Amino acid sequence: MGGLISYFSQLFGTRERRILILGLDGAGKTTILYRLQVGEVVTTIPTIGFNVETVVHKNLKFQVWDLGGQTSIRPYWRCYYSNTDAIIYVVDSMDRDRIGISKSELFAMFEEPELKKAVLVILANKQDIEGAMTVAEVVNALGLQALKDKKYQIFKASAIKGWGLDESMEWLSNALAQQK
Repeated sequence: MGGLISYFSQLFGTRERRILILGLDGAGKTTILYRLQVGEVVTTIPTIGFNVETVVHKNLKFQVWDLGGQTSIRPYWRCYYSNTDAIIYVVDSMDRDRIGISKSELFAMFEEPELKKAVLVILANKQDIEGAMTVAEVVNALGLQALKDKKYQIFKASAIKGWGLDESMEWLSNALAQQK
């Protein structure tokens, strides 16, 4: 009987998926997590360690791990890579000074064997602020054209305004549903 329930759960996509929200400190990861979960902006403080929440989008349930992005915490990201279905990588579109560091962290992640099959969503966050890098500038600065073997999509986003979050979750849901 349990096998039958498991079969129908997979058929209808109710399996819980593991997602990591990563990016440099101050990019807006925690704001995005709680915007996705409760649908509103929640006052946050810098994440020391992680936050983990369940987010439901359509018929998919996501276990979302928001990991701190400070320099001292980033080496520990790899401890969370195992069994990860997707990465939501948040880029601060206002942080031109550290976009190179963001690129290095992104490419270092995908050197790890545990993330070879993980789907990637990139959120070019803070697009509501005048002077933010455009999505095209973020694509170039991150060198995304080099991600030939990776299933990914970048979205113009604003955690505060909610821009791009529904679209990115829709794309992610579809991308994960296509994966076996």
